Amino acid sequence: MANVSVYNMEGNEVGTMELNDAVFGVVVNDHLVHMAVVSQLANKRQGTQKAKTRSEVSGGGRKPWRQKGTGHARQGSTRSPQWTGGGVVFAPTPRDYSFKMNKKERRLALKSALTSRLQENKLIVLDDLKLDEVKTKAMQNVLNNLKLNKALVVTKENDNNVVLSARNIPGVQTALTSTINVYDILKYNTVVLTKAAVEAIEEVYA
Repeated sequence: MANVSVYNMEGNEVGTMELNDAVFGVVVNDHLVHMAVVSQLANKRQGTQKAKTRSEVSGGGRKPWRQKGTGHARQGSTRSPQWTGGGVVFAPTPRDYSFKMNKKERRLALKSALTSRLQENKLIVLDDLKLDEVKTKAMQNVLNNLKLNKALVVTKENDNNVVLSARNIPGVQTALTSTINVYDILKYNTVVLTKAAVEAIEEVYA
């Protein structure tokens, strides 16, 4: 099991913690990590491109003229594609870009992302993260003490003081252990986990 240093909010090392190899020591599967990132970004796409076919445009219910004897080509509707105001022949419709990953694949991708962060020394464990009030400066001081600028801060339980204090700091994102994902773990330079968050992640994914 890997041993990591545990820091307090002042940036001082206050101990060490053993990390479970079943979560933080797996063989990194780059393919699944890539799939997880692509899946998350694809699932965000709206796919809103749309045009109307001849069955969707309004009007055109009446045959414009009789079949024979007018000298014109026969026509059944004024909303056929060759008419102005008619429908589009093969009109684009909203597309669903999302695709599904299996549960085991998602879990291994997340563990691979956490392992890679640990191997790159971009994972920091805090003994606790508590703020007395909503104060951006207080949160910024904690980050400065840890020498961080772009970080994902993960806590076990929702703490409004922490979330609201970090909200206005550029490059800083907060998340719960239940909402962390591969994309966010890789997006930020450093992942900051509280001890309680580490224990919660190990309990779920080990």
